[in-house]
Amino acid sequence: MEIRQLEALVGIADHGTFSSAAEALGTVQSNISNRIARLEHELGSELIDRASGALTESGVIVAERARRVLAEVSAIASDVSELNADIHGKVSLGMIGTAGRWIVPMLLEAQRATYPHIALRITEGTNSVIEPQLVNGQIDIAVLAWPVLAPELTEIDLFSEDLVLIVDKQHPLAALSSVSFATLANYELLLPFPGTPIRREIDDSAHAQGIELKPVIELDGLRTIASMTFDGHGPSILPATMLSPHLRERFTAVPIEHIAKRRVSLVSRRFGFPAAPVRAIHALLIDVVKSADTAPAGVFIDTSTSPAMLKE
Repeated sequence: MEIRQLEALVGIADHGTFSSAAEALGTVQSNISNRIARLEHELGSELIDRASGALTESGVIVAERARRVLAEVSAIASDVSELNADIHGKVSLGMIGTAGRWIVPMLLEAQRATYPHIALRITEGTNSVIEPQLVNGQIDIAVLAWPVLAPELTEIDLFSEDLVLIVDKQHPLAALSSVSFATLANYELLLPFPGTPIRREIDDSAHAQGIELKPVIELDGLRTIASMTFDGHGPSILPATMLSPHLRERFTAVPIEHIAKRRVSLVSRRFGFPAAPVRAIHALLIDVVKSADTAPAGVFIDTSTSPAMLKE
């Protein structure tokens, strides 16, 4: 079994076809085909369905292991560079959108100053999108909403943020200084999709008061929910950071009584030893958030979190 064979399989998994994998790996399609054929022969199992181009069940299992192998190989050079106090490498960071809009600019500035030879690649998405990518090694670390469900992952708290009712100033609820769940039960709301971390926070607080909210629609995407509110489709329950300053002329954020704050965590894989660039960005991200003096209104930073490096 050769590294190039594993690279070929992961390339097909990531890019969808033999030709696209060849282009990404800087080779020709025939080389990719030969590497996959040799790997299949050695393992005694078909890894790619030649009719559909999709990975077989065996292929998915091998690709997941291959990502970890390739990550360890890549980490060797990074760890050696760390000994020379000049860390080189790439780090893939997952980020929920509400955190990314204020964390990423600070992180980028700090990374350029402290680790100029680390290349950052940031993927924005929901927990449901990013968690599987973090588990299988496509992403190195992630900033996600709590709770994180995958048992392969571990997290530390970064900050918490207020959940508020975002509503047009012409709406009857906009005149309230705060709103109860009993009052909200009289209105249809734009709500996050059931089972998502933020929806669990909302439902737990509502159910504790014997209230069942009425959704006009349920979506797994906070930006889409916010856009629909801003386009006039009704009020929504969202993190306070979703109401940008330029929108406050038309919309307001009404505090909700007896609702828990939304927790946001820095998440990594539970097992394995991360490469030096990943450990460096993990610690830098904690330090950047902890020392932030420009956090948005409604964000509460846990200054007790230690910026320790990831451990094996």
